[in-house]
Amino acid sequence: MEGVVAQINGNPILIHALFRSNPSRSPSPLSLRPLSWRKGKVTMSCKQSYLASINEDVKAHLKHAIPVREPLAVYEPMHYLTFAAPWNTAPALCVAACELVGGHRNLALPAASALHLMYAASYTHENLPLQESCRPKSTIHHEYGPNIELLTGDSIMPFGLEVLAKLDDPAQNISSRILRVVVEITRSVGSQGMIYGQYLEIESIQSNGCGSCHVEEIERVCEKYEGSLYACAATCGAIMGGGSEEEIEKMRRYGLYVGKIQGMTNRIKGNGKDLMKLVEEMRGLAIKELKGFDEAKVEAFSSFLR
Repeated sequence: MEGVVAQINGNPILIHALFRSNPSRSPSPLSLRPLSWRKGKVTMSCKQSYLASINEDVKAHLKHAIPVREPLAVYEPMHYLTFAAPWNTAPALCVAACELVGGHRNLALPAASALHLMYAASYTHENLPLQESCRPKSTIHHEYGPNIELLTGDSIMPFGLEVLAKLDDPAQNISSRILRVVVEITRSVGSQGMIYGQYLEIESIQSNGCGSCHVEEIERVCEKYEGSLYACAATCGAIMGGGSEEEIEKMRRYGLYVGKIQGMTNRIKGNGKDLMKLVEEMRGLAIKELKGFDEAKVEAFSSFLR
């Protein structure tokens, strides 16, 4: 096993990787030093620790990327709303996919951070304190009011791409990967992906009121909303990890299923039985996409299917 010592804005961060990366697949721009680990069977607590360790590393990366600095009127609400948005497992899936195909974790952290920033901006816009709705109540404590939150959401999105672009280093020959990830993210969070999913959900709520929607409507919303986000996360991780085209497409499909599972699980109401049947079908399809990968690494991926 190994650790990665990352320099972010001049601050050293030790990143613990559960899986041994393959240096031949993806050269690391950061220094590595070996750590000693006890070998053993991967237990549920290990899987949870792996997921938690990724989340900690992404949050650490974000905290260094968005320090509270001048102008405070801009960076204070940016920092606040980035971390006030609920945390999902899409950024962790991005990092895990990178490691699954043999990449180093530090290569995926900027992409994972960018994904959370995109989601935080979208969540901020979606939950502006303007009117009552049938949607679940926002977890954000509205410190700044709708006008500032609207502007801040607008500033967070391009900043996410800036965080990703800063990873570029001509010496590492990864510019093409970064460009490809930028295209994946902008396509997935825009009018073809998350935004379209939000539109479909609003349209469905307006048509059905606060009652339950049809299973087909929910699946369509989840495919575009969470499905697009998670498919993008897994795809970007595999790209940054230097995965083959086959591995990248496997991760794309896996992420889509995971996202749909997350979305449908969160929307279960009166039609829970039908949705749970669909969720189980999605789990089976997701597991099939992991065939051919290192079984020891695949073990931890069950965390995303719960």
